[in-house]
Amino acid sequence: MKSCCIFFVGLLLSISANCQKQEFKVYPNGLIYSESAMSKLGLIVDSLNLKYRACNLNPIYHSIYQTIGHIIRVDKADIKDAKKDLKNQISWEDFLKKYPNTKLKKEVLIIRNKYTNYDNEEVIEFSEMQLKSGDGFTITSTDLKVLDKDMAQQWLYRYSEKTDYSEESLSAFYFPKGFVSLVIPPKYAKMIGYADCLIDTNVTKFKKDAKAGYVDLPENWTQLSDKKKAKLLDEMRSTKVVGSCSMDGSPRQHAVNIALLSAETYDWSVFLKAHLDILNDRFDRVSDGSYAWSARNTYIKELEELNLDVASLLFGITYRTEDAAANHYFGNIRRIGRALSETKNRAELEQGMVAIMSDPELDVYNRLLFYFLFLNYNNYVSDETIKKENELKINEAVKTFPSYISARLKD
Repeated sequence: MKSCCIFFVGLLLSISANCQKQEFKVYPNGLIYSESAMSKLGLIVDSLNLKYRACNLNPIYHSIYQTIGHIIRVDKADIKDAKKDLKNQISWEDFLKKYPNTKLKKEVLIIRNKYTNYDNEEVIEFSEMQLKSGDGFTITSTDLKVLDKDMAQQWLYRYSEKTDYSEESLSAFYFPKGFVSLVIPPKYAKMIGYADCLIDTNVTKFKKDAKAGYVDLPENWTQLSDKKKAKLLDEMRSTKVVGSCSMDGSPRQHAVNIALLSAETYDWSVFLKAHLDILNDRFDRVSDGSYAWSARNTYIKELEELNLDVASLLFGITYRTEDAAANHYFGNIRRIGRALSETKNRAELEQGMVAIMSDPELDVYNRLLFYFLFLNYNNYVSDETIKKENELKINEAVKTFPSYISARLKD
């Protein structure tokens, strides 16, 4: 398997950019779905647009819990005593006086998230919103009681014992104020609602009992009866494909096959999830190197040709909310940014991103997500003139952020 991956890496380096665009079969209409499939999908979209008018047009969503706090890293010589003081919730002022050698990072945005980990445990994660490259400071806890605590003027620390590979360490968050969750303004909440209306949250791409493997799509699959196509789709949804390495395209091809069969069988819910997985490159792989990313295209054109409100759809899966619907589809900022750079509605989308990141009525965390979305989008813009114009727009938008954010973004 390793030699296979090495072969693919060498192949990637040797082929031209033009060849990389042919990731999947492209039909005469210039899309990865045939004219017949697009026609069937178009009929569904027409009915869904009617359905949207019956959806909740005034949904209410709340932002992820967030606050402004400080991060400390205790000097090695002070760890023993400082740990006791943090446990006893020493005041911020007294701590700084007692431990002057402590390293400080003041006024950072801290996010609180609840999720289920790989061991099926509910976990609370407190994480620094990192504004530059690298990972931010994070503390996780399985103590769900922390959700009911007022964290104002409280410490939350992480202690690591000395090992053969690392030194003893003590780091902590200090929260001057408690966490808050703000109502998402209606004009943005409607985008989230639109995404949930299009992406049926009651259906998943794979079935719960899906097993690892692979199911081939027969060459004559278009000649199969509707009943056999539906059966084949069911088999594919019951099979999860895991990539053996970065250059293994089988998970993405499997998603395209699911999308093709979904279109032929009028199964919109499964189709859109499969296509969004391709756009977001949401697949399991044993390893994934950045050298392989450029060969995986986003295929936003297929969505635009279906007469969807692509801006609302992709923006809707960019926001992060505390009370998202079960199975809500959360997009990948990097991949969505790349997809938007290929849109035919560039000016409209740029205006939308700038407006969102500059809006003081929206919570800071979501504004920052759109800041990074715009950065990723602009990174893939090929026209240097447009790219420079966008840099000016970004710089102006940064000025609208709170000073503790804008100062770091300008560094």
